[in-house]
Amino acid sequence: MNGVTGRMGTNQHLVRSILAIREEGGIAVAPGEALWPVPVLVGRDERKLSALAEPHELEYTTDLAGALADCDVYFDAQVTSRREDAVRAAVEAGRHVYCEKPLTEDVASALALARAADEAGIKHGVVQDKLFLPGIRTLKRVLDSGALGRVLSVRGEFGYWVFPGPDPTPQRPSWNYRAQDGGGIVADMFAHWRYVLDELFGAVHGVFALGATHVPVRYDEQGEPYEATAEDAAYAMFELDGGVIAQLNSSWCVRVDRDELFELQVDGTEGTAVAGLRDCRLQPGAATPRSVWNPDLPDPVHHRAAWMPVPGEEPDNAFKVQWELFLRHVALDEPFPWDFRAGARGVQLSELGLRSWRERRWVEVPVLRRWRPSPCGSRGAAARSSRTRRESRARSRRPARRRDRGSRSRPRTSWPIRSASQAHWTGTRRSRSGGTCGPTGSAWRRRWTPRSAAWDSAGTPRAS
Repeated sequence: MNGVTGRMGTNQHLVRSILAIREEGGIAVAPGEALWPVPVLVGRDERKLSALAEPHELEYTTDLAGALADCDVYFDAQVTSRREDAVRAAVEAGRHVYCEKPLTEDVASALALARAADEAGIKHGVVQDKLFLPGIRTLKRVLDSGALGRVLSVRGEFGYWVFPGPDPTPQRPSWNYRAQDGGGIVADMFAHWRYVLDELFGAVHGVFALGATHVPVRYDEQGEPYEATAEDAAYAMFELDGGVIAQLNSSWCVRVDRDELFELQVDGTEGTAVAGLRDCRLQPGAATPRSVWNPDLPDPVHHRAAWMPVPGEEPDNAFKVQWELFLRHVALDEPFPWDFRAGARGVQLSELGLRSWRERRWVEVPVLRRWRPSPCGSRGAAARSSRTRRESRARSRRPARRRDRGSRSRPRTSWPIRSASQAHWTGTRRSRSGGTCGPTGSAWRRRWTPRSAAWDSAGTPRAS
């Protein structure tokens, strides 16, 4: 376990995941048999390693190569700028790899690691903890039940006030706010948003994002001021399968007036659900109050009273749940879809979000095609140095200069059509589970085509 002396590595991965699994007697796989993880801590600071390892009677070392020579699984929770080289070394040593997100600093490197891992025949995975939060798991169950009908839109709010220092001291590490070290809330959170949107609602097809550095000067761990070169807030809109629109705000400069630090509201034709980290509540269509706009009188509707809690599973640590699935994947070959390619999709959305911000425009999200081995064995763009990528990433945050009016790109005019009077159905109506739906099916897969393709010049529908 490399890099777990940091806040997230210690609390979520070591103490609340691996050590918690050991306290429970391991991961049961058969009567009388269990998987028993034996962690060895790796890092650069022997003092920090010793302070963390000794209370738990764990081994530790500063020799990564030596640790890779005698292990089954390599886990990486280092800063993003150091992750790629260490993960590649583990892959070349033939070790299974599990690591924090983002996988790398750019999508080309992430795909290169996925190729290398496939060629080495190892199992690989990336942390996607939000999928295993109790509130999100309950929301997934609500969506799969069809209780919301056809999903219309998604709105999410994430964040809290991160103190800039010096008093009170900041509760996040200083590298998070330096672009040259791989920091920034886009790289941190867009990887989360990618897998949450993909898994719950459908593939992401486009993004428009705007970032901001609201607090330009912060204080580091030594109490010294430094310039924040990375964004501390990002405001984004995404287009998903079926025309679903998602709006997600991420900020380390916001004070919380929500029940939880993260809330996701999903509006559908038959109801609405709001999920947080632990809880989920539902307002079905039949219980939706009839609201009337009248700012001259107090609102007679008690809106919060119209929501009902959705019973959920017994909560467990989201990181621990995914750790158990990955270790079972390694030992028992059970399915684990959250591999390096899933991590690459998160890196891709971060890259495109930064491009959207830089160029001040809507950006399409292309599908990452599965790689096929080449007899040449070329590593392509992955051969670029980490330093070059970090510098390029820092430059990407600088707002582009406004071009003169004559050189501006032509605005997009072919927006997807959403009106039933301007479109027609094509393809097969299918449910989320893959089966066909009847006329009242709530999870149809829809594909819209422009009016010009479905109607003749007189406005009469063309026969299909």
